[in-house]
Amino acid sequence: MNPPEFHRLAEYELNEAAQFYELEDPGLVPLLVEVDRCLQAIQAAPDAGAILRGTVRRRLLRRFPYALLYKIKPNGVRILAVMNLRRRPNYWIDRE
Repeated sequence: MNPPEFHRLAEYELNEAAQFYELEDPGLVPLLVEVDRCLQAIQAAPDAGAILRGTVRRRLLRRFPYALLYKIKPNGVRILAVMNLRRRPNYWIDRE
């Protein structure tokens, strides 16, 4: 399977969150390490993510209030959002 492809706004969300946590608590396990672990789990078993809406699936990150929202495509996985679970829940709906 190809490496996951990020929607441009999902990539922006990931960068914002990583910068926030790096400034907030530099000793914390980096958010990017946890995202990488989650991406590996998605690639190993893409169907394991809970169906959130239609064909959009969700995998929760450990230690962080975030989830990766994704779709399974014929050539791999597309990450639609790096969703902060404490904010607006449906902002990502129009993303493909």
